[in-house]
Amino acid sequence: MVSTERLPVIDVAPLFGDDAVSRKTVAEEIGAACRNLGFFYASGHAITPETMTSLTEASYSFFALPHAEKMKIAMSRGGRAWRGFFPVGGELTSGRPDIKEGVYFGEELGPDDARVKAGLPLHGANLFPDGVPELKAAVTDFMFQSERSAHAIMEGVALSLGLDAHYFRRTYTANPTMLFRIFHYPASDAAEGWGVGEHTDYGLLTLLAQDDKGGLQVKTPHGWIDAPPVPDTLVCNIGDMLDRLTGGVYRSTPHRVLNSSGRSRLSFPFFFDPGFDAQVVPLPGHTASDDSTQRWDKANLHAFTGAYGDYLLGKVGKVFPDLARDVT
Repeated sequence: MVSTERLPVIDVAPLFGDDAVSRKTVAEEIGAACRNLGFFYASGHAITPETMTSLTEASYSFFALPHAEKMKIAMSRGGRAWRGFFPVGGELTSGRPDIKEGVYFGEELGPDDARVKAGLPLHGANLFPDGVPELKAAVTDFMFQSERSAHAIMEGVALSLGLDAHYFRRTYTANPTMLFRIFHYPASDAAEGWGVGEHTDYGLLTLLAQDDKGGLQVKTPHGWIDAPPVPDTLVCNIGDMLDRLTGGVYRSTPHRVLNSSGRSRLSFPFFFDPGFDAQVVPLPGHTASDDSTQRWDKANLHAFTGAYGDYLLGKVGKVFPDLARDVT
């Protein structure tokens, strides 16, 4: 069933300033969106048009390379850092292969970083293709601007919950887990246009830049709705950890991708998550309860114990079961 609901568009530019009234207004809009669908469009973010153009062009150049060239930065070469390229069908969602190829990136960490020396999974150096040297600068710029945008939006989330604006930066995102993906969905003649199956995101906040092809869908109580591209905006959605923090008041919402445009599609999700060692517990005044009957996967988010990194590894290990052995 398809619903006629639409995601709200919120101008987050005031969150980069210090006008308390404007910041409060934006926070109230974010809070309403998080309580309703858990998704919204953000305009006024920090990602420049020049950065998006450079990233899009470099990404198309990379995916146009011969398969053997792309496999030179395969994820199997990234070791415990879990970075690099995977081919079409190499990633699973809910046990079914996705019809996309992509590249995984994260915070760039050298061999002398304490986390790398300790062998902490998902930490290390990124892999970049020799054949598209411009991709490195484009990814670096995008991640820097995305991090700035995410910190600002999380200030709005904090204010919407009645917290100090810098609450999350002090408690969970002083050293955030930041993961970035570039996904390429090949053109499909299939009516279904399968891309990625139903799922929720794992962390706090996802910022998604997408091209003009569309395909993202969000599940509401009334059915699936399209989240088509809106120029100069990011699609923002909350993840499982913000759901857990708020006791389900802000709920992580299932979404999927159906690439039925008949054309290839690019998307650029940036995941802004708690620190790897963070213990994520309900916020003051929020009570954890069994939410399994309401979730798409029938899992109880609040039953999990351990650090965020443990939760993340358990989830990502299901996406790439062959690689999971290398990081556990």
